[in-house]
Amino acid sequence: MSEDREVDPTLHLRFGWWVLLGFICLGLLLEALHGFKIRFYLDLSNETRRLLWTLAHAHGVLLAILNLVFAASLRSFPELQRQPLGTASRCLLGATVLLPGGFFLGGLFIWAGDPGPGVALVPLGGFLLLWAVFQVALAAQRTPKA
Repeated sequence: MSEDREVDPTLHLRFGWWVLLGFICLGLLLEALHGFKIRFYLDLSNETRRLLWTLAHAHGVLLAILNLVFAASLRSFPELQRQPLGTASRCLLGATVLLPGGFFLGGLFIWAGDPGPGVALVPLGGFLLLWAVFQVALAAQRTPKA
């Protein structure tokens, strides 16, 4: 169980900033596709793609910020680092990749208005996120008051 205690806040700090940069770039790309009226993105037949890529952008930014908040929480509350958060850390990292990645991949190939198979990653990413947040909330509850 000691390996579950080892959480590197610097990993989440670096990962969070890079993921945030990537999804801000995706947002700018989506704005450009909209601004230049690119049919691949704007046609009515591509509404599913537009929705899924917007969801990928929004979830990616949110999860990047959540990684930064997790890193800041670990650094601000040293007693939180004494809690077993290794699983929560790995689940948060996985969710950050799978949740927006599933939305993005699901929007790459659309079949008759339905998302592509990549969208199957979304529920797994959602579960990992739920588990990570639950574990951190539980650890915060167990942390003694200062």
